[in-house]
Amino acid sequence: MKHAETVTFGGSSFDRAAEIRGDDEAIQREIEHHGACTLVMWRGKPLVKCPDLDALVRVPLDHPVLASHGGTQLLLGRDETGKLIHAHDLSDWQPEDLDLAELDRFLDASEQSHPDLPGDTAFAELRRIMTRLDARDAELAAMARAVLGWHQTHRYCSRCGSESREVMSGWQRGCPDCGGQHFPRTDPVVIMLITHGNQVLMGRSPGWPEGMYSLLAGFVEPGETMEAAVRREVFEEAGVKVGEVSYLASQPWAFPSSLMFGCWGRATSHDINIDPTEIEDAIWVSRDDVLAAFAGQHPILMPARRGAIAQFLLRNWLADTLE
Repeated sequence: MKHAETVTFGGSSFDRAAEIRGDDEAIQREIEHHGACTLVMWRGKPLVKCPDLDALVRVPLDHPVLASHGGTQLLLGRDETGKLIHAHDLSDWQPEDLDLAELDRFLDASEQSHPDLPGDTAFAELRRIMTRLDARDAELAAMARAVLGWHQTHRYCSRCGSESREVMSGWQRGCPDCGGQHFPRTDPVVIMLITHGNQVLMGRSPGWPEGMYSLLAGFVEPGETMEAAVRREVFEEAGVKVGEVSYLASQPWAFPSSLMFGCWGRATSHDINIDPTEIEDAIWVSRDDVLAAFAGQHPILMPARRGAIAQFLLRNWLADTLE
């Protein structure tokens, strides 16, 4: 697919420095020669510059706020100058004015400012700001969010139940009791541009903003190809049969740990019969309707979320740049 890696979080050729993970001496040598900095995360939110929220904030490794919180430290990699970039988790910090209800909204617009960090910075929801970040910052933020989130939810060994420990510079957990080794998980998800002539199949989930529709998506099951998953998910959710399926592009989606495989499927049937336990609605949408939605001129239809691979695939479909 043309422009496949220009999708949000699509990558910036960042050097992850995997060869020095877990080698404290090598890491220290690189810090002495080239320096280091860290990104700060709070409950999955990166620390960014205010008021535009368009750039990650990098703080020195010896910043006092890092010593006051015992969260996970992760080595992300090195930049073009050789400087090592880490990420620190400050999720144990509790803001005094925290509104828990706001954190659970479809789009969390709240911002949190730590009193010991610069006054022109705040923690902001990544889905809200992802299209404001450049490619490098977007990749770093997604990487940090996914791996630090995995540490939060996988503290205990799945073999024996003992509490595991962070090893390999944060890229692994090791069990001190049974020796089990555990690695960050990535869940494969297919997201489907299903077309029938000049129309595309779109659906919506319960709780989405009124008028918001997106492409159908679902998890790939064990022992299943992406192509088979596309056909199964579309039929399960909308009752539409799909023939030819081709791969288009992928997107890391760290909410919490998915890798979205964008696929193009040609429908062989047109009638829709939704499964209400899967989705709230599904409709066939014409090119003109999608164009109007993107322009904000459709009376009902809202476009898929900016920055998501669904909108990326739809825009390339409209521009005839899928192949």
